[in-house]
Amino acid sequence: MGLADDPFNYQPTRDGLLRISRGAKVVMTLGGQRAGKLLGALQAAANEDARQHLLARATGNYRRGNERTAKPKATQRR
Repeated sequence: MGLADDPFNYQPTRDGLLRISRGAKVVMTLGGQRAGKLLGALQAAANEDARQHLLARATGNYRRGNERTAKPKATQRR
């Protein structure tokens, strides 16, 4: 399941917090400078795909490219 299937959502609050959710659950709440910086980057992002990648990186919930797919184990011969 990727970002297109299960996208992140974000909601800025009046008190300066930024709530990031995925699948109807809040996964992270940012505040202070970090929230302001991310919100600025989200608003300046070129498209939705770029926003999704920014949110994934902010939460630490992104693929790094080094994951390997599981290979079936060879059957042992006796």
